Amino acid sequence: MSIPLLDDAVSAVYPLIANLATALGPIGGATAVVVLCTMLLRLLLLPLTVAAVRGERSRAVLAPTVAALQRRHANDPARLRAELSTLYQGAGTSPLAGCLPVLAQSPFLIVWYRVFTAPLIAGHPNALLAHNFLAATLFGGGHLLVFAPLLAALVALGLLAMRRARHVAAVSGAPAPRGVLALVPFLSLVSAAWMPLAAVVYLVTTLTWTAAENAVLRRGLPAVQPGS
Repeated sequence: MSIPLLDDAVSAVYPLIANLATALGPIGGATAVVVLCTMLLRLLLLPLTVAAVRGERSRAVLAPTVAALQRRHANDPARLRAELSTLYQGAGTSPLAGCLPVLAQSPFLIVWYRVFTAPLIAGHPNALLAHNFLAATLFGGGHLLVFAPLLAALVALGLLAMRRARHVAAVSGAPAPRGVLALVPFLSLVSAAWMPLAAVVYLVTTLTWTAAENAVLRRGLPAVQPGS
């Protein structure tokens, strides 16, 4: 399906990626490009990630006060809203602090994903998928031994993401993901069964980077208090 603005962005980026794949032919070619370019993109987006983490920390610091206000004014919604507004304004933050930086990353990641999955770019075959190896899907001729380590990595990364989401919710006073929402980190695993290998390599790379960011940047989040 053609998406004009998205396709234009992909067409602008693609020549650089394709030329780099040719240059890196001796050390992995297109596979190396998927990994290296994904890491480079995530590095460029690091300031947005740092801003998101700052928002999480600010919400975590205010969480005990927010909980106390919610208990105190449980029967007076208008007073609660006013008190919360005053609290967030005084702290120079908001209940949505950190959300906008996360959303701002999305267009870049969508463009990057399409570069590695679109069969046609600017009306021409995607050279990154020219080799059957990277174009193969698990249920479309791909070898299980090639996909198995990547799928196992996606399971492990999904578990880490689920654990982090619960911790962030606990320290920030937000509701913990439940039901279908709790399984969102595993959507990439389900999708990987129908994706070309190039896209699965991209997913593993970007989610591994996310896990590393979480380990480094979010280690300053408060610990969950007993009884939370």
